[in-house]
Amino acid sequence: MSSSPTVKLASGREMPLVVPKESAADAVYNAIKIGYRAFDGAYDYQNEKEAGEGIRRAIADGLVKREDVFVTTKLWNNYHRREHALSMARAQNEAWGLGYIDLFLIHFPCALKYIDPSVRRYPAWWIDDQGTVEEDKVPIRETWESLEQLVDEGVARSIGISNFQVQSLYDILSYAKHPISSLQIEHHPYLAQPGLVAMAQSHSIVVTAYSSFGPQSFLELPETFSKKAKNISPLFVSEPISSLAKKYGVSPAQVLLRWATQRGIAVIPKSNSPARMQQNLDVFGFDLAIDEIQSISDLDVGLRFNDPGFYLPNHPLYIFS
Repeated sequence: MSSSPTVKLASGREMPLVVPKESAADAVYNAIKIGYRAFDGAYDYQNEKEAGEGIRRAIADGLVKREDVFVTTKLWNNYHRREHALSMARAQNEAWGLGYIDLFLIHFPCALKYIDPSVRRYPAWWIDDQGTVEEDKVPIRETWESLEQLVDEGVARSIGISNFQVQSLYDILSYAKHPISSLQIEHHPYLAQPGLVAMAQSHSIVVTAYSSFGPQSFLELPETFSKKAKNISPLFVSEPISSLAKKYGVSPAQVLLRWATQRGIAVIPKSNSPARMQQNLDVFGFDLAIDEIQSISDLDVGLRFNDPGFYLPNHPLYIFS
């Protein structure tokens, strides 16, 4: 059975380098049978309850123990105030039903107006059908220190951030009592973000890449979020990725994942197909040469697809500017 090598977080915990983003209980259960031991969720994805069910079933069937599984989830933007962050995180922990969350992240570095989750149970950037986005004045320090309280309470084992840039990392580092264990970012050859990756790794912050397949990762999303990716050349057929796949007898997806993991970056491939899940996990059987890694990195053009400064036309949030 394949399994993913691990990387040590600043909190001292171990996290696998390959983390599937699954939503259904059956998909999670099957991923565990294949060999996956880490799972990425979020309140925004609305997959916590189902993913937790799949993990609990695997535990009940004796496939794994709770301590063998690593769960990441995230705090959505409407819950940055201390009281909302704490209550939401506790509710998310209950949804997973596993006793604790291994890694809890701030999803985006922007606070939005609070929305009572009992009134609207689905998360979104906007607060009404007109696409209205309303910000809230909550400093990141308040949200970060709320996450630190979750560690003290035992709700979360490690904490981190997602979609943050370098200056925000420096700011948190100036007051953090618990370490920033992980930074999750959009990362693929079209958006390599070498400076951000280098800064994070130099401070023992593990970088996790989402959307490792670039535009391919966004095509299945609604038009608002996918239109930027529709006219971009797929990485699967781009050079040198396609040639390297043939050279090593692997898929282009495996080349893209190995490009990241060989540079110490964890990845979150998404698939509901057991065959592709197995393939995505099996990315440690070959090594790219240094010049091959660089040739893939040279595709970087700073092309970002997950950008609320682009897909929120009524009220762009320029968090990456």
